[in-house]
Amino acid sequence: MTDKSNRKGPNLIAYHVAEGDDPIWTRIGAAWDHDDAKGLTLQLDMLPVNFTGRMVLREPRPKQEAGA
Repeated sequence: MTDKSNRKGPNLIAYHVAEGDDPIWTRIGAAWDHDDAKGLTLQLDMLPVNFTGRMVLREPRPKQEAGA
């Protein structure tokens, strides 16, 4: 487990990926590790009305961690 005392943002960013010739990635939330490292808390800020495609969790890029 990593030391999160200096971590300000989420561990992972949640995206909805709409399938197609040119997939569209839309940020829909974020996830944080539990202190005991045995799970995640997923906070979704939105869900697409016609949910098709997939949900992907990715590590934040440095710019995203800064709140951008």
